[in-house]
Amino acid sequence: MAAYDKADLERRMNGAVESLKHDLAGLRTGRASTTLLDPVTVEVYGAHMPIVQVATVSAPEPRMLSVQVWDKSNVGPVDKAIRSAGLGLNPIVDGQTLRLPIPDLTEERRKELAKLASKYAENARIAARNVRRDGMDNLKADEKKGEFGEDERKRHEAEVQKLTDATIADIDAAAAAKEKEILGK
Repeated sequence: MAAYDKADLERRMNGAVESLKHDLAGLRTGRASTTLLDPVTVEVYGAHMPIVQVATVSAPEPRMLSVQVWDKSNVGPVDKAIRSAGLGLNPIVDGQTLRLPIPDLTEERRKELAKLASKYAENARIAARNVRRDGMDNLKADEKKGEFGEDERKRHEAEVQKLTDATIADIDAAAAAKEKEILGK
């Protein structure tokens, strides 16, 4: 059984890109986005739950999020969770609805977020390079086992490198787009 599996490498590299896109979606850009609250967990019913499991999050205006809490007894915990999430948001409680005005980002905060976006991108690049290294190691192991010859190994290594280059280009493009959005350029 050959250790080299091109489909598995593609799946893992795509996973790195998707993970990056998810991380970037959580970064605040000054516009209301429902994904902003994705990392927030609320302590209700004796468990920590994602906010989307206890409320409906919507963006009725470009600079306002609305959180409609389903159970009246959870309004307090949801309010507390949003305030302590470190997102710089201060909910306004209105019955079972929490309104979250999105404040303007300061230049300093924009720079911090841009740095964070590039850190996320670097982590994704490292993940892609680790997948590449695994693929190359598997190819060498397969060649040693006699699965295929040196020419075929080199051809597969070129495929792996091409896949890695394409993945890193996707990562760079996603990060550049997010940084541009954050910095408002």
